[in-house]
Amino acid sequence: MGHILTDLKEKFNKGSVALQLIFINVGVFVIVTFVNIFLQLFNRSAGGIFELLALPASFQRFIVQPWSIITYMFMHADLMHILFNMLWLFWFGQLFLYFFSAKHLRGLYILGGICGGILYMVAFNIFPYFHSQLYFATMVGASASVLAIVVATAYREPNYQIRLLLFGNVRLKYLALVVVITDLLFVTSSNAGGHIAHLGGALAGLWFAASLKKGTDITAWINKILDGIQSLFHRNPNKKRKAKMKVHYSDDRQKDYDYNANKKAQSEEIDRILDKLKKSGYGSLTAEEKKSLFDASKK
Repeated sequence: MGHILTDLKEKFNKGSVALQLIFINVGVFVIVTFVNIFLQLFNRSAGGIFELLALPASFQRFIVQPWSIITYMFMHADLMHILFNMLWLFWFGQLFLYFFSAKHLRGLYILGGICGGILYMVAFNIFPYFHSQLYFATMVGASASVLAIVVATAYREPNYQIRLLLFGNVRLKYLALVVVITDLLFVTSSNAGGHIAHLGGALAGLWFAASLKKGTDITAWINKILDGIQSLFHRNPNKKRKAKMKVHYSDDRQKDYDYNANKKAQSEEIDRILDKLKKSGYGSLTAEEKKSLFDASKK
């Protein structure tokens, strides 16, 4: 068991941000599922725990559990719910990393979930259609976060083509448009809250990509908070502070020249692969080119 946990920890640390988010979602799902099974053996229910982590539609309930605006986006109702969300997160998370940074992905996942959750609560409190469900309605799922990632990628590279089963090559702008229109058509369905949250996530993705194009990163404040939390768990008081800058002196100018030449060649190779990606799509890349892009996205 120890070896399994060690392997999982290593994969988590070495994986991309998309993979780390998937690990967190799956881990939460597994823990909640096992807790529920354990309680059922004693004729108890985990419903109370689930509701504390789910996002309520009622503002009155939300005030007493404000953490749910974050926790709900890592919770899932059942196996199929998490399966489809994680597949979308894996596919579009990796694609997102070709055009944006890892921190952008981390920040947008949270921002998309927050915007989706806010729109969900606002809609249920404003529109009379939802008033009968208001006090009892709750929501879970990463869909709003995932759709923010999809729309941001589509805004950044609208003509980028992906291959879909039965449909062939489809441009990202059309895929995003179909998903958004579908959510609009189902805002009065049995899963109205989920579709409304999707729209909130889509707006967050559009807001992020449009703002970044103008030079403003609206996820910066989220990443600053996450970096602060992360530093609390990695701080070692017994460890001496490292120098902020390391200076290396060498008389061998040839080594410096070779190093700079290699860095330039690597940069030119990544630019070439990205040009090929835009013109011919991801499927046209060789295995070596895909690996080069993946390695570059993690730096």
